[in-house]
Amino acid sequence: MAVDGTWNISIETPIGTRQATLNVAAAGNALTGTQGADGNSTAITDGKVDGNKVSWKVAITNPMPMTLEFSGTVDGDKISGDANAGAFGALPFSGTRA
Repeated sequence: MAVDGTWNISIETPIGTRQATLNVAAAGNALTGTQGADGNSTAITDGKVDGNKVSWKVAITNPMPMTLEFSGTVDGDKISGDANAGAFGALPFSGTRA
């Protein structure tokens, strides 16, 4: 699948740009993997693939505990979209294949 692999992503947040690494694999319409930042890594949940559209959730603890809901599009070696951060709204993210 087009999304399989490791991605270096940047998320634009109210406290500045945050860097993360996304490692994912698709099986049918399911997306599994991990997302890590600041030396911590956690499994993604509710991962889905529909053509070049992808979505997943990840629970973070830094800078504060919350669940980010990512929704984006893969275009070759680029990925972009938004991460819904609850009260903080939609945070744009983009990245490239590592």
